[in-house]
This record gives sequence, C-alpha cells and structure tokens, in this order.
Amino acid sequence: MNQLGLPITLDSKMLLENLVGNQQILDFINQLYFQDRSAEIYVYGETGKGKTHLLQGTISRALAKKKNGVYIDCNEPIPEHVIDFIDQLDWIGIDNINQIDSQQQHLFFELYNRAKLAEVSILVSGPTTPSSLSIMKDLKTRLGLATVFELEELNDDLTKEVLKNQMSERNLTIEPKVYEYLFKRYSRNVNILISAINLLDRTSLQSKQGITIPFVKKTLNL
Repeated sequence: MNQLGLPITLDSKMLLENLVGNQQILDFINQLYFQDRSAEIYVYGETGKGKTHLLQGTISRALAKKKNGVYIDCNEPIPEHVIDFIDQLDWIGIDNINQIDSQQQHLFFELYNRAKLAEVSILVSGPTTPSSLSIMKDLKTRLGLATVFELEELNDDLTKEVLKNQMSERNLTIEPKVYEYLFKRYSRNVNILISAINLLDRTSLQSKQGITIPFVKKTLNL
C-alpha cells in the first residue's frame, strides 16, 4: 500500500482491526474518523508495544476511506516536500520521534505547526513522555499539548492473541501448549516471539514438519 509517492510502503498486515489491546486509543481514533474531526495525538511505550502497528494502521485506515495520509519513520530523513502538500492531507503519522536528526527538528516543528493550522490529524510516537524526549524544547512543548496515551503492556493472553494472528495470516495453527512453552523457556517479549514464529514457520516449511514442542526445542536451541 503506497502513500502519496513517499518511499516507505505501509505493511498491509498492520491494521487497526488486528491491533491487540489499547482499546482506549483505538476508541479515540475511531471517534475522530466517525466525527470527521482532527486532533494531535502522542503515543509512547517501549519497543514491542505496537507503536508502528498503530501508526501504520491509522494511515491505512485513512487511505481505505479515500482520505490522504502519510506515514513517516524518523529513522529516515523526513521528505521536505511533505510540507508543500500538507494542506492536502487528512492524517500524518510520525513514528520514532526520538530518532529524529537534530538538523531536521526545525523541519518537523514547521510541519507540525502547518498540519495543525490545516486541521490535519497528527499522530506521533516515541518511547517516553514528551517531556523526557531529547529534542528541542519547542517540540517538547507542542507534543506535550497533544492528547497523550501510553501503550499498554500486553499480558500473556493478549500476547497469545498477537501470535495467533500471526499464525492465522500464514494459515497455520499451534497448540496452546507450544505458546506456554515459548513463554516459559524463551521469552514473553512480543517482538522476540514474532521473530521466533517467523523462524519456526520458515523451518517447518523447509523440513515439512509441524510446529511441536520438540520441533521448537530443536529449532530455537532450547
């Protein structure tokens, strides 16, 4: 799924419909779509809590509703030409604001202000509250005035739901006891578990074996 000629392609699997947990944030965003109004939103949380999923899902929702939206990851330079068509947008997602280059912070500040004046909905993510970010003071102030949400910590049941969604997309199933084994012997971090699922999936296809506990032990060297 492409977005107004920008280099980043959205992941078609990252949708609001399959984002697990964080119902309060989802309700707020859904209300904006329903009421067709704009807002400035800042979400924060550690790696693996779904920030990128939320931002890409929100922009995908905009595009699906025939609105204009862009997703920008601050691990890459912000395209300067975005400012030229900011008033044509309905949504803009700025991911990983903590990674923004110091030379680009003024560009982001201008982009943010123009988007606000044009009543574009702005969704920004970072690892901490705005006040704890290592960015210019004016940006901290702007982000601190947004509606701020902390992404939820996923419990075991929600983590299982994420993993089941991953397996469902591959038309695969895993017995519940395999999940329990992974939680106990491998990790409870959803990103680490998804990487493990990817490896197990590839290896099981190559070996034509089912994903059982002995298979997991062998593949992950447990």
